Amino acid sequence: MPAIHDLKGPAGRLEALIDLPEGTPKAAVVFAHPLPTHGGTMHTKTVYQGTKGFVRAGCAVLRFNFRGVGASEGSFAGGAGEKEDFKAALDYMSARYPRLPLWSAGFSFGAWIALETGSVDDRVTVLFGIAPPVTKEGYDFSNTKTSTKPKFFIQGEADDICPLQDMWKFYSELPEPRELVIIDAADHLFDGHTTEVGEAIEDLVKDFSG
Repeated sequence: MPAIHDLKGPAGRLEALIDLPEGTPKAAVVFAHPLPTHGGTMHTKTVYQGTKGFVRAGCAVLRFNFRGVGASEGSFAGGAGEKEDFKAALDYMSARYPRLPLWSAGFSFGAWIALETGSVDDRVTVLFGIAPPVTKEGYDFSNTKTSTKPKFFIQGEADDICPLQDMWKFYSELPEPRELVIIDAADHLFDGHTTEVGEAIEDLVKDFSG
């Protein structure tokens, strides 16, 4: 069972869970959830299954509720505040696991937060984006587009928010190293395919030698 933790965020308490692997972790991961105003939480199925994939691959994973979600204090801040929440979570995991590589991961809105924040944080060494909304208005991925850190992406073939052809265009503009996994017939929320997200993450992490 994941352990419940309270983080000190810039807008107050942040409700969080930490899932641990068997044995010594190989990396510490902060995992961000989808858009709060559309029901996203740290318990969203794709986040849950993605976390399990990281854990099976040997990672310690912190998932948390952004400000105003669940028991987290504050209110939705349109992205800027949520990036500060994510930084607070990175601070927490960096202090808790100072000798481990620190990785940044997220799903949908959370992918935008994780990729853009992790790209410019010198402590973060690897980036994971699950269905990042790369063509949605208001989402700037300029940090990600210039990052030379290893970047892993998981995308649904039938994503209705970020069509696959748009993801391929975005991906083609990214510097190496990078890898993109496509999940057949999956939509943006990966309905009916969330376990495949976890399996894809597990495979990516186990194959990664960095």
